[in-house]
Amino acid sequence: MATCKSCIALMSSLVLLLSCALRCAVAVQTDAQAMMYLSQFGYLSPSMKNPNSGHIMSEETMARALMEFQSFVGLNLTGHLDDETLHYMSMPRCGVRDKVGFATDSRSRRYALQGSRWRVKDLTYKISKYPKLLGKSETDSEIRKAFDVWSDVTPLTFTHKKSGQVHIEIRFEKGEHGDGDPFDGPGGTLAHAFFPVYGGDAHFDDSEKWSIGSFKGTNLFQVAAHEFGHSLGLSHSDVRSALMAPFYRGYNPSFTLDSDDVEAIQALYGASTSAEAPDSDDDSTSQGSGKKTTTQEPPGTEGSDAELCTDTKVNALFNSAAGETFVFKGDYYWKLTDDGLAQGFPKPIAGTWSGLPGNIDAAFTYKNGKTYFFKGTKYWKYTDTTMDDGYPKDISEGFAGIPDNVDAALVWSGNGKIYFFKGSKFWKFDPMQKPPVKSTYPKPISNWDGIPDNIDAVLHYTNGYTYFFKDENYYRFNDRTFAVDVADPPFPRNAGYWWFGCRAENKGHRQEVTAAPSIIRPTWMEVRRDHKGNQNTDVGDLILDADNSRIFNETQLRFARSSSSKHTITVLCIILTSLWWCIS
Repeated sequence: MATCKSCIALMSSLVLLLSCALRCAVAVQTDAQAMMYLSQFGYLSPSMKNPNSGHIMSEETMARALMEFQSFVGLNLTGHLDDETLHYMSMPRCGVRDKVGFATDSRSRRYALQGSRWRVKDLTYKISKYPKLLGKSETDSEIRKAFDVWSDVTPLTFTHKKSGQVHIEIRFEKGEHGDGDPFDGPGGTLAHAFFPVYGGDAHFDDSEKWSIGSFKGTNLFQVAAHEFGHSLGLSHSDVRSALMAPFYRGYNPSFTLDSDDVEAIQALYGASTSAEAPDSDDDSTSQGSGKKTTTQEPPGTEGSDAELCTDTKVNALFNSAAGETFVFKGDYYWKLTDDGLAQGFPKPIAGTWSGLPGNIDAAFTYKNGKTYFFKGTKYWKYTDTTMDDGYPKDISEGFAGIPDNVDAALVWSGNGKIYFFKGSKFWKFDPMQKPPVKSTYPKPISNWDGIPDNIDAVLHYTNGYTYFFKDENYYRFNDRTFAVDVADPPFPRNAGYWWFGCRAENKGHRQEVTAAPSIIRPTWMEVRRDHKGNQNTDVGDLILDADNSRIFNETQLRFARSSSSKHTITVLCIILTSLWWCIS
């Protein structure tokens, strides 16, 4: 009997060891894993994870990225993958990138703001998918407490709704869950959330053992409070004691917001000057804090958007070489910021781009830094806001094979080529190829799954998404899945509400427009270089490239974990050997 008890004790210890080995499978141990980590969290270009990107990384680039990570975490700037750096890379953490937005003070280490925020103070949320290992009531309670962390220091209120459209949707998911950012199992990435201009939704990895008021497992309240900071517009802080630091430090029974967190959220929404009052909202379950604000909106929120918001149908959108985003409509233009429309607009197009007419058909900035505008049978080329000599020219002269009167145009990151759209067709223009337009074009726009014909404008961002605009709506096209994203509310969504900050517009989509997570305002335009060995690709070919990229990523993940897997196999062998010894 004693021997049997010893065997049971031994087996329990070995099983615990195996569990640890499995959980540590996400540890960063190799240069390849470190490169993927730095790419995932914003220290290297996302193209580093794509084998077809043609992006060759030098040792200097890797060392610089490592030093940026070390600086953010507060380590010695060695530029080498030392043990302390590996330790931090292997810690459980938030899945949101560290390098997003801007620091508020370059002379000191403090919080960062992503750049967008909610334009209303009374926010709603719902939990559309609960964790499997926690009850609904206790989950509701922890989520409410997490929101209270922010409502206690701002004029914001948060109301829990059971159904219908809300500002922030919360889901507990495993693995791939529809937003292109799959969870990785226990440890590693615990959760991620979208910034306000992306929709504010928060997703939690349901592979984690979420706990309440315990040092065991992963504390739901603390992780949720962190993620909701992102939902409200905060980026990661490099202050270790801040809630918005990216790493999970374990359960803290005496948790309070760091002064860095308070300064950050109040920079966006102001301080709380409200009194407690009952919530009279009849369309809610009133599980938020219930307080009502008496403060006014912070300055700078009243944009000159009335003219554009009256009719949100636009002529063109493009990113300039300087990284600014412009909206063209009629004879005027607006500048977009992360908060919506910049103040002081609209302005006359001709007043900035001298010689350029109004009612432009399409525009894009190419990788040579030149911006091209199209209207009717002509096109114009500008360096910044100065027209190059000899323009305008006929489209047939400079863009042979492209029709007149195009609807939209963009430089697509999938291959660095120029795509033109007109009616129900699209063309691919490759200036390095003769002829620049293959005989297989035009092709149907339906190849871009979910995108309607007769679009008004198109814009590509470096987060891998392409945005198509038609009438008052927009579609977010996922370049990895080659289809319009699925989300709630679904696409198409109202461009006035989501892009231009029009208060009178509805958050959801318009039912009469066919086809369809909220948009992220990513980093400004940075056209990727051409894919090597991929000069003759079109949308159909790139679907295969996307599949190959997924295969590569899965292979990289298996490679990244191979060392840890070997340890796991070793532990399994020990357990089996021990079990055989006990039985015999």
